Amino acid sequence: MKNQQKERIRSGKGFIAALDQSGGSTPKALAGYGIEEDAYSNEEEMFDLVHEMRSRIMSSPSFTGEKILGVILFEKTMDGEVEGMRTPDYLWEKKKIVPFLKVDKGMEELSEGVQLMKPIPGLDEILDRAQKRNIYGTKMRSVIKEANPSGIEKIVSQQFEFGKQILDAGLMPILEPEVDINSPEKEESETILKEQIFNYLKTLAEDQMIMLKLTLPSVDGFYSELVNHPNVLRVVALSGGYSQDEAADLLVRNPGVIASFSRALLQDLAVDQTDKTFDVVLSQAIEKIYRASIN
Repeated sequence: MKNQQKERIRSGKGFIAALDQSGGSTPKALAGYGIEEDAYSNEEEMFDLVHEMRSRIMSSPSFTGEKILGVILFEKTMDGEVEGMRTPDYLWEKKKIVPFLKVDKGMEELSEGVQLMKPIPGLDEILDRAQKRNIYGTKMRSVIKEANPSGIEKIVSQQFEFGKQILDAGLMPILEPEVDINSPEKEESETILKEQIFNYLKTLAEDQMIMLKLTLPSVDGFYSELVNHPNVLRVVALSGGYSQDEAADLLVRNPGVIASFSRALLQDLAVDQTDKTFDVVLSQAIEKIYRASIN
């Protein structure tokens, strides 16, 4: 199964859907879907509602492995069920979509122009559970807001340190050192980031591979050398606050990079849509992002 999933991610046509909103971003995701904060009274009710939203997306007829290669899940979603099956098993067995798991626990306060990840207590235990749940890989996010060489080096170092721990556990790490799209130093930050990624790729063994989830760059085709790097299984792009149209237009300018969108995928879905309308809207979003990913 792992080899099948690896080949699907490496050479498949399509994109990765990010359905991994966590505690901090879940209220915004639910509000965008039409569920305001007064609809739930505690975190458990909030996560039940967002799981219902994710289940509706994953079980929709248009949400299949024909155009979607993978899905990034939140930990509670991994442990939940869709149509009576564990979510990762449902995705792979029913939809032929590769399941990934978000493992970071949020970010530290801004320092040296960046937000490092908080410590991930019990990571080995999380990775062991992920293996048992038939998860293929993981994802973890940190953010760059300024072109600070020292801060960016720390971001990349931390990402690779955790990445190697994840590789040792037999899972595929997606490293996500996001550059804030609103940063006035975005292009300069991307230049420093790329240089540091190349430096740390040299620390991997010849047979070790990672994935990279990067902000759509200011310079077209900027990450082409990473797309073709022997230690990089795939480069995927986050939407980072761009609208669906903006993100798709930028993605087309970066051959070899595929989407891993969240907000840009979900932006037009609503809780009060009929199932038929919901699937039509989702299908249109999937088609747009798929076309941009395979261009």
